[in-house]
Amino acid sequence: MSSSSLNRVDSQKLLRLEQLLDRQEILDCLLRFSRGMDRFDRELFLSAFHSDAIIAAGEFVGGPKEIYTWASQLHEQGQSATNHYLLNHSCDIDGDTAHTETYYLFVGRNRDESNWMAGGRYIDRLERRDQGWKIVLRTNAIEWSGMLPTMELPFAEVADIALNGVPSRNLDDPSYQRPLTNRRKLQIPKH
Repeated sequence: MSSSSLNRVDSQKLLRLEQLLDRQEILDCLLRFSRGMDRFDRELFLSAFHSDAIIAAGEFVGGPKEIYTWASQLHEQGQSATNHYLLNHSCDIDGDTAHTETYYLFVGRNRDESNWMAGGRYIDRLERRDQGWKIVLRTNAIEWSGMLPTMELPFAEVADIALNGVPSRNLDDPSYQRPLTNRRKLQIPKH
């Protein structure tokens, strides 16, 4: 193989690697939004958006700081727990602009102990600026919604279940523990 052929192959590999790294940074950005909302971590949530971003979600249309305040109050009043799951994801990158479509599943444990689910798609335009890839425009396409029957949480009767931490909607959540450690005694249940 000639050196020009090798250079062309190396350039193609480098371009593919750069595209893969961009896609991963974009996905990480979208995950920061979801985790930030579920844990009420304002700083993490805001890190997913450029400061001049516009978000259209339900009746809300505005900026990142305003939607965090609006949505966190809405979730705090309505739910005792929320999970924003990100599913199918497509990403088209053109230079420093990317357009994504990310399917989501929202599940919330309501304050009245009912469970609410909704599904749809986040349709985003992101830009790479000095701070990296962040959302500049988001529209939320809600496609369905429904209620689930309430059931007891599994393993609630296990005496030491909370020793490794309990789920919380703040920085006390076990996912923020560094280093993550086990405080429960070793035990293997019998069938």
